[in-house]
Amino acid sequence: MQPKNLKRLLRALERQGLDVTYSDVWRQAAPRLRTYSVRLISSPDAPVAEVLLPEDFPVEAKALKQLANLASVRHPSGGCVCRACATPDFHPGDAGVAIGSIVETVGQVIPGAVGSDINCGMRLHVVDLTIDEFLAKRDQFVERMKGDYFFGTRDVTMTTDAMRSLFQYGVPGWLDAMLDQPTGSVVKSDLQQLAQESKRIFLGGSMDGDWKLAPEELVPDAGLVRDGGLATIGGGNHFVEVQRVDKVENRPLAHAWGVREGQLAFMIHSGSRNVGKYIGGMWRDKAKATWQKGLKYPDSQIFPLSTYSHPELVTSYLQAEATAANYAFVNRLLLAELLRLRLREVYKDVEAPLVYDLPHNITLPGGEGWVTRKGACPAYIGQPVIIPGSMGAYSYLMVGRGNPAFCNSASHGAGRIRSRFDLSRKGASQSETELGLTGVDCITLREERRIEEAPAAYKPIQSVIDVQVEAEMVDVVARLSPVLTFKA
Repeated sequence: MQPKNLKRLLRALERQGLDVTYSDVWRQAAPRLRTYSVRLISSPDAPVAEVLLPEDFPVEAKALKQLANLASVRHPSGGCVCRACATPDFHPGDAGVAIGSIVETVGQVIPGAVGSDINCGMRLHVVDLTIDEFLAKRDQFVERMKGDYFFGTRDVTMTTDAMRSLFQYGVPGWLDAMLDQPTGSVVKSDLQQLAQESKRIFLGGSMDGDWKLAPEELVPDAGLVRDGGLATIGGGNHFVEVQRVDKVENRPLAHAWGVREGQLAFMIHSGSRNVGKYIGGMWRDKAKATWQKGLKYPDSQIFPLSTYSHPELVTSYLQAEATAANYAFVNRLLLAELLRLRLREVYKDVEAPLVYDLPHNITLPGGEGWVTRKGACPAYIGQPVIIPGSMGAYSYLMVGRGNPAFCNSASHGAGRIRSRFDLSRKGASQSETELGLTGVDCITLREERRIEEAPAAYKPIQSVIDVQVEAEMVDVVARLSPVLTFKA
């Protein structure tokens, strides 16, 4: 059965300049799936972008238009998008690029497709504590974490050498500098454990950065650096959440990754903070400034950099993006180290090993050029994948299946269904039940954040998971239920 009012919807989208087709080719093998293929009518040479959606999910015209715009990005000097698709958490983005978009480019990179939250990503640890043991000292633990996450009691002081190494080489470089001269609360960390765990970070937590491309105030000539952005969660949908391993579905793989039913876990969702804003904003402006004089700007206002006209800028942008990505890897590591420190203080002998850390917003080599993921994560064969739900729903530890139809990718969450403005506007319901907040333990200093990020703001995570399993993008390893969530 086709979605209700399908013909009316397709006609409405066509009036917006979109050539959209609906397909149920998946239906026999996977009855819950449907796909939309979209392309701008004015760009017949652009690749068709495919969106995978659960059968009962709404089709958001704005998001489809943003995806079609992204798929049609082409530099006049040479360079194009050769493939485009979107994951099931697909929804409109504030900066003109839909969340859940994936594009493969040849001869060009698109700074605006990554945006400012470079290497926003997920990190997951497990803890050998039962839920009863945790809750017995919950208040004591929460007070310590509020100090670190909200009141600035954390100490992440670093030497200039450590900051330069962080930007240049990511986690391995930062660890080498810390082994030489530990500073701040890291003196209480097990640096050997961190070194061993770097194998469980995507790309080893290291990309080809350049400290000279970082904000100047974070890399002074000498002295100590006290960066107010490191070890911070950030706003929006970023969080640190304590969870319980509720169900293991792939026992051999879970065992290999150190995951067992009944364990506690903590999941961290954060990115490159102000460093990403600095680099992302700068390079969006540079891409626009290098647009050929006399040529009309693209309607989408998405400007690529071409290897044909400005190869040096493409190289420099990728290195700048990598610089911010390195910062994000260390930011998530330090958020986790603060939490591990407080766990040891309150619950004594707990190790809390890392399961995996992976990025969402990033450009990586792929195909004949690059693959850019915006709100989507790599999901190569055998690779851990972390997909969070809302703070009132399950999250999932998955394993990638390396599906080339979706550029070896998976979703980065459930996806918003209601905007922050819609939830907080005058007259909107503030009922705990209607917002899905009944029983949710959210630790925040801002009540509006709790409302803006309420479970009602997000699509049903189970549908997002099911369709990706049916489409052979990922498989479930374990399901995790929320215990409490920190929101900045």
